Amino acid sequence: MKLFLGILMAGLMVGAANAEKLTPERVYAAPDLTGPRARGVTLSPDGLMVSYLKAKADDVRMTDLWAADVAGGEPRLLLDARDLIPKDRELSEAEKSRRERQGVQTRGVVAYDWDEEGRFILVPVEGDLWLYTVAGGKVSRLTNSAADEIDAKVSPKGGFVSFVRDDNLFVLPSQGGAERALTTGGSELTSWGTADYIAQEEMARQTGYWWSPDETRIALTHVDQTGVDVVERLDIGATGATIVNQRYPRVGRPNSVVTLHVADVAAGKRVKIDLGAETDIYLARVDWSKDGKTLYVQRQSRDQRRLDLLAADPATGKTRVLLTETSPHWVELTDDFRPLKDGGFLWSSERSGWRHLYLHGADGKAVGAVTQGDWPVDEIAGVDEARGVVTFTAFKDNPIERRLYEVSFKTPAEPKALTPAGGWWTVKMAKAGGAFVGSYEDPATPPRTGLYGADGTLVRWIEANSLNQNHPYAPYAARLRTPTYGTVKAADGQDLWWSLRTPPGFDPAKRYPVIVQVYGGPGSATVRKIWHNPADQLFLEAGYILFSIDNRGTPNRSVAFKTAIDRRLGKLEVDDQMAGVTYLTSLPYVDPARIGVTGWSYGGYMSLLLMTAENSPYAATVAGAPPTEWTLYDTHYTERYMGTPKTDPASYADSEVLGRVSRLKSGSLLLMHGMADDNVTFDNSTRLMAALQAQGTTFETMMYPGLRHRAGWTQTHLLHRMRTTLDFFGRKLAPVAAE
Repeated sequence: MKLFLGILMAGLMVGAANAEKLTPERVYAAPDLTGPRARGVTLSPDGLMVSYLKAKADDVRMTDLWAADVAGGEPRLLLDARDLIPKDRELSEAEKSRRERQGVQTRGVVAYDWDEEGRFILVPVEGDLWLYTVAGGKVSRLTNSAADEIDAKVSPKGGFVSFVRDDNLFVLPSQGGAERALTTGGSELTSWGTADYIAQEEMARQTGYWWSPDETRIALTHVDQTGVDVVERLDIGATGATIVNQRYPRVGRPNSVVTLHVADVAAGKRVKIDLGAETDIYLARVDWSKDGKTLYVQRQSRDQRRLDLLAADPATGKTRVLLTETSPHWVELTDDFRPLKDGGFLWSSERSGWRHLYLHGADGKAVGAVTQGDWPVDEIAGVDEARGVVTFTAFKDNPIERRLYEVSFKTPAEPKALTPAGGWWTVKMAKAGGAFVGSYEDPATPPRTGLYGADGTLVRWIEANSLNQNHPYAPYAARLRTPTYGTVKAADGQDLWWSLRTPPGFDPAKRYPVIVQVYGGPGSATVRKIWHNPADQLFLEAGYILFSIDNRGTPNRSVAFKTAIDRRLGKLEVDDQMAGVTYLTSLPYVDPARIGVTGWSYGGYMSLLLMTAENSPYAATVAGAPPTEWTLYDTHYTERYMGTPKTDPASYADSEVLGRVSRLKSGSLLLMHGMADDNVTFDNSTRLMAALQAQGTTFETMMYPGLRHRAGWTQTHLLHRMRTTLDFFGRKLAPVAAE
């Protein structure tokens, strides 16, 4: 057993005896308890300015655009969202869905885009576009239409602004002039320049068009959804219900047919790119070469076991395969492809059993490994060709800390760490020179953002966010509880990392109830050295121990660890969570009769599986928006891990929640769901309700009218959800509030 002590709080301004107890009302009020965070941080192309989004002090759900000069001086407000938001503007259904896919949970200035020469910043605000000119600070309104302009971009040289409106692609001269449609005839079913549902929700491709470096061409998608099944979904709001005929590609059923074209910006003529004879594929990624003479396309097979990198001639549409990645499980998609000036490129692959970086020549052949070892690269942060260096984040020390490294891709050696250990780094690199903006956090340190030189030395703070006497969290800081970390062994001998937090005033001679926070699904880890959501402290103040463990299938680990769940979702994850609870109940201060579990989405699914496991040790659960039957979920996600119901029927049968609900104890479940969820659709919960009612099992529900899976939740909604959760667990687990 490895054991790592949590970071101890020191130097606090007030003693624990005099510190205030955190309340639900304060957690969801303004200002944000985490403090002033810089989000969406970007270095200007000329390296002279850092731009970022920051929430208003009086409204944590509204963000403005801020900037700080690299040379020094106080950060300044560039664009105030309240000055730009149109009166009584209602977002279109398409934009609401797009924000849901991106997980955007704020309003106001939620995104922005620099041109590559650093002259302009394009800002979409609630459906219309604004342009900020750096020289002089002028703000110009570009559009004022009833329809939403979405996925807006500044062309590389700053000559144009582009956007999608009503499923067609438009361009507009940035310095004034009439807008022009590059496509016509687009509709909801056959759209131009858009990313379809699967691309946005599961493939992390949020756009459907790409400018060439010289801004003379645009590569763009055509999406045909006519073959995708219509799923009638009730969008139930506070005052009524609407039937939404959603095109939802469920497992084993048709996907959208996506084709790729290159349009001449001046002439408007289009060339179709040859993606091969098979149309049932995924268009995963699109990139231009440095000179704009080659268009690179990543094509993924429907079963996701093959990924081809194609080189296309944008003038003729002809393609050739540069390289192919295959896997008996699945090939993960990344954004690590980086074209180089000589025609070669950097690429990440898991061919060694761990994700590492490789250099390839212009012919696609591997030149050699850039990184290697029993640890995974996270993602490429930047490439500086002048120095021959690639910077990347990685989990080199352990899977719960993320750091930034650099290494030469010309003469690879041991990577050099640019940031210290101990927590979690998020970075944005300058285009050249090695400078970067870095945000650091750990369990005792709220996210703080600074500008760093190429050697990792701090140049200046952007948002220092120090936890001092002026910080919003200061009145509660002395009661902040940080985690202890450790590992237990899975059945196959692999390490499973866990974290544990105890209540303020913890007495190891007493016995405490426990709440296990679970996600457990592929793509997200819960055990990380980060600044945790202040809402977690509410459970600790209520008298609970908090525990989490990352089971097999979760990220930041080896290929063997991640793919162990292949074709058996819901099996090994449960086994590993049970191994965590076995360790948990061995602790003398844990009451094994008072263990609850909670999670949202895949975490809701896991909560139900854990509650219905044979001889389950859990006494109660709050399960949110759970996928209860995988045949109701989408193609790309589900088929990656499960195949299809036709090819792998046993996998689907074994993974269903409904087949095991006979083991659920009456009164042990609180089920939550948004009643307009278009991701994990509401029928996942209605089927569960019907099954429990049919067998006479009592349970509680809390349904939220008008709310989706992620977006749309207000602070008031979150406060209500937390109060409801605390009330339910309080009645089932009988905690004694912390002193």
